[in-house]
Amino acid sequence: MKGWRTKFISLLIVYFAGFATAIYFLAPTDDDRSYQPITKAGIYSTLKSDEFAKSFNNNMHRCIGFGKDTVWRMGKYLKQKLEEKELRPDG
Repeated sequence: MKGWRTKFISLLIVYFAGFATAIYFLAPTDDDRSYQPITKAGIYSTLKSDEFAKSFNNNMHRCIGFGKDTVWRMGKYLKQKLEEKELRPDG
């Protein structure tokens, strides 16, 4: 179990990290902002979720198929090597 000093130091670190975050978000900024705020419409127009889901699904199935094929070929190769080792007279 941790000692009280370790718990106290951990608590202080978390407390001051939260305090620093609050100051960062509440600090005044320049009026001239060079960035554009992200809106829901902007996200949905750039990332068409239906197309993304179909593309992701297609690529995931291709990846799974590739993995199955690779495992099948590896199993066949290992079985062949084991049979060769069993048939050797010196093996």
